[in-house]
Amino acid sequence: MHYDYLIVGAGLFGSVFACEMKKKGKRCLVIDKREHIAGNIYTEEILGIQVHKYGAHIFHTSDKRIWEYANRYAEFNRFINSPVAVYGEELYNLPFNMNTFHKMWGVKTPAEAKAKIEEQIRELNISEPQNLEEQALSLAGRDVYEKLIKGYTEKQWGRSCRELPAFIIKRVPLRFTYDNNYFNDRYQGIPIGGYTAMAEKMLEGTEVRTNTEYKRFIKRCGAEGITFDKVLYTGMIDEYFDYKLGALEYRSLRFEQEQMPDCANYQGNAVVNYTERSVPYTRVIEHKHFEFGDQPGTVITREYPAKWQPGDEPYYPINDARNEELFRKYKKLAEEEGNILFGGRLGQYRYYDMDKVIAAALDMAESEA
Repeated sequence: MHYDYLIVGAGLFGSVFACEMKKKGKRCLVIDKREHIAGNIYTEEILGIQVHKYGAHIFHTSDKRIWEYANRYAEFNRFINSPVAVYGEELYNLPFNMNTFHKMWGVKTPAEAKAKIEEQIRELNISEPQNLEEQALSLAGRDVYEKLIKGYTEKQWGRSCRELPAFIIKRVPLRFTYDNNYFNDRYQGIPIGGYTAMAEKMLEGTEVRTNTEYKRFIKRCGAEGITFDKVLYTGMIDEYFDYKLGALEYRSLRFEQEQMPDCANYQGNAVVNYTERSVPYTRVIEHKHFEFGDQPGTVITREYPAKWQPGDEPYYPINDARNEELFRKYKKLAEEEGNILFGGRLGQYRYYDMDKVIAAALDMAESEA
């Protein structure tokens, strides 16, 4: 059995690449160590609800080409991401907009909101921010920082904001309109019936093997008579090289799912953030609201940031100077291999939104033509 490409990882990047190479007449074999396809965008039906198993995934893009491409494989609904934030007994709209500022200070006009923020920034008198806390304070003032940024950020990174570098927050998205749409992108929605069905359609006609770990599979190839010309590897680039130069760093997540068959509506919104450091989770997802569900029950997921250790699922690369330098060294090793491609957030050590994943996979497929 000879294949043009062995694709390691049946997530979004691998699925798009396999789909495109099949169109070009190439024979691909897709393997994944998990028991399912679709990677971190995997959705499964529970209580009649499409549950996002690995955290909320909301498709959004301003690239018409990518939007039209995604719509070939799924019909998208009209979901608009409008999260809310809980701080103690207070509830705020996100992103930071006039609804947020009105609740916080009672202001009604953009001029009043800007004046309040500028007043707080002046009082702090921070000329050259030395850490993330000072950077955020110098951009948004004390109230927004203390209530909506500080605790959430410290939970995400597992460190005090005073210990985090200033460059992590380059800007704070302050919007002086009464608009709760989290994204500025023109196109936004959730696939009706979930993301797994979208990945299945992309992989139609391509051989897929789940529960298949790459290195163990490679050892069996000779005995099974399997050969291939090239590998697309969407796993961790440092793991591929057995961490020979050291391990890249990530932040991980832990999910706590709760089924509520007798509760029709738990929180009234798909995404609710909890911004106090004392609350251990960062947000609660109620999945039925992604598809405007009217099921008699509901399913929620609490999301806990976690320190990453080898063997854990890596979610967010830590793109600081040390890790960027290490990634460059691994990238050089990859270039010397010759017959292997690295793609996706783990292979390229970048946090990608879904539209950027699709674009990168399409570009790679085009370059392989």
